[in-house]
Amino acid sequence: MRPPFVLASLAVAVAPAFAQAQCANPLEVRPPNAPDQKPAFAQQTRACEAKSDGYTVTVLAKNLVKPWAVEPMPNGELLVTEKAGQLRIVTARGEVKAPISGVPKVDDKGQGGLLDVALSPTFANDRTIYFSFSEPREGGNATSVAKGVLNSERTALEQVKVIFRAMPTYKGDKHYGSRLAFGPDGMLYVTTGERSDTPMRKLAQQKDNHMGKVMRITPEGAPADGNPFTTEAGAMKEVWSLGHRNVQAAAFDAQGKLWVIEHGTQGGDELNLVRKGSNYGWPIQAYGEEYNGRPIEGAVTDRPGYEQPAYYWDPVIAPSGAQFYSGKAFPKWKGNLFIGGLKDKFLVRLVMEGDRVTGEERLFQDRGQRIRDVREGPDGALYVVTDETRGELWKITPKI
Repeated sequence: MRPPFVLASLAVAVAPAFAQAQCANPLEVRPPNAPDQKPAFAQQTRACEAKSDGYTVTVLAKNLVKPWAVEPMPNGELLVTEKAGQLRIVTARGEVKAPISGVPKVDDKGQGGLLDVALSPTFANDRTIYFSFSEPREGGNATSVAKGVLNSERTALEQVKVIFRAMPTYKGDKHYGSRLAFGPDGMLYVTTGERSDTPMRKLAQQKDNHMGKVMRITPEGAPADGNPFTTEAGAMKEVWSLGHRNVQAAAFDAQGKLWVIEHGTQGGDELNLVRKGSNYGWPIQAYGEEYNGRPIEGAVTDRPGYEQPAYYWDPVIAPSGAQFYSGKAFPKWKGNLFIGGLKDKFLVRLVMEGDRVTGEERLFQDRGQRIRDVREGPDGALYVVTDETRGELWKITPKI
């Protein structure tokens, strides 16, 4: 992980007009929800349109019930979570297996349920699986992470143990965050949301809780060595970064840097390069506006000492799921970042040059389905699940 620096220090002078600071012919041409707001530096929003050469979409499975995550396995099968609490295997040929037993009870009201799933880095040897869920608790619920061992028949989880519980418990049904990503350091990075409701927002700026944070924990759930706030009185020792709104996408790039994508309000979805101990501003630094069209109370778009998003969307894409492409099937996509889009039902492809976005493409809009997650398989194909009552699992391969 590179040492932290102030992202704003790389910003170029903002041009006086919105369009002048950006691509002359951007992909996004709809008016922003907050037209008076200006980007902090060039290329921070409204990138130029990128175009792919071609691809083939194979629908591997249909009638999945609100799938939330897909995780390719070494043998070509895929783990899929369904929001109501089912964890399933889908074979490489598209056969949908019966639910795997052993998953704890989830609170699937609103945005809650069985959420992300990730293989242990040593899965080939120990068959260990990690998953996140909204855990019902006395007085409410919150995001929790558990681990278990997939039995040899691949029908049940054994030795299931909750290794992390986000605090505080809250009686709500929104903004659980909940992506899981193992870093090159072998540690597990866990994202959360700040639970959405106005009284909870302030917690994203406070270190004595897990709301609106990225956590870094060991595979057993303990705070990882080297975390930034372990010696600070009152601070949660698991916290790696703070000031996030609702992080439903997280991925490491080829250089080992962690990127997260979080939901904004009406305008202001953010792509953030996560740095140890950094503060990403919510709710006192943000782009966009409230859903009622009013300004976000107390917020500005650029506040000294807080990290700027590397890229933001206004209007929003409602991001969920992320994957940096590293395979051989699509050479021209190597290093590109793929992000699911819920609101306008597309898969976003971002062309990255260093830590900057230089192009954007929106794929599969003609299919009209909310894209919840995207992952790269060992075969170099991309696998996508759609957040629908009759959701689908897609396999994306080169066009023949």
